[in-house]
This record gives sequence, structure tokens and C-alpha cells, in this order.
Amino acid sequence: MQGILHHIEIYVSDLKQSRDFWGWFLEELGYTSYQEWDMGHSWKLGDTYIVFVKAEDRFLDIPYHRCRVGLNHLAFHAASRQHVDEITNKLKEKKVNILYLDKHPYAGGNNHYAVYFEDPDRIKVELVAPS
Repeated sequence: MQGILHHIEIYVSDLKQSRDFWGWFLEELGYTSYQEWDMGHSWKLGDTYIVFVKAEDRFLDIPYHRCRVGLNHLAFHAASRQHVDEITNKLKEKKVNILYLDKHPYAGGNNHYAVYFEDPDRIKVELVAPS
């Protein structure tokens, strides 16, 4: 267990919007709802969990941008290429901003079958199929 990620905590601008977005996606990947309180929600898979917490209003004056210092993106394993395609279709149905559509599903290179998209705060998310 040493070295395995314990949890990630991400501050968000709108908890309901983030919960709706991340809930369906994480549950598609096998996560289950873990903890919920007024200002946060977490989902767990195995011993790892992801937490989303509503940022205090006083910290919302500068919006998140993945090119600034800090988190660039979160990448998740998909079960297969078909799984990437299924999630891509669901993202399109939900009108989620899919990145690099002109290169999809090989935006990361010829041997990197993935979909890249943004959460409500524009955090980049990647779902990548096994090689």
C-alpha cells in the first residue's frame, strides 16, 4: 500500500454542479459515494477517494486555470477502447466540453486512445484505454 494515492481534495466553485458532473462519471468508473456534508462530497474506489469541497466565496475571485501553477489534469484508466467510446458518447449527450476533437481519440499520440474533457470549473479530465 505504500505510495498508493490516499485521496485527492479539489476545491470547486459550485458544489451542486460539480457533484452532478463528477458523480455520474466516477460511478461509471466504479467509484461509490463515500461521504457527504453541506460543503463537500467524496467518492471512493478501493482505498482511494476523491473529495470535492465548495471553495469559500472570498477565494473565487481568481478562477481556476490548468496552465497556472497547480493541477493540470486528472487521468483515469478506462476498461477498454469501447469504454472510452461509451463515455465519449455520454459526454456529448451531456454537452460536456470535449477537448481536442480534431484529434480524438488520439490527441495524446497514436498509441494513446483517450477522451479529454473539462469539468464545470474547467479542470481537464482524461479517460485513457489500456494500451
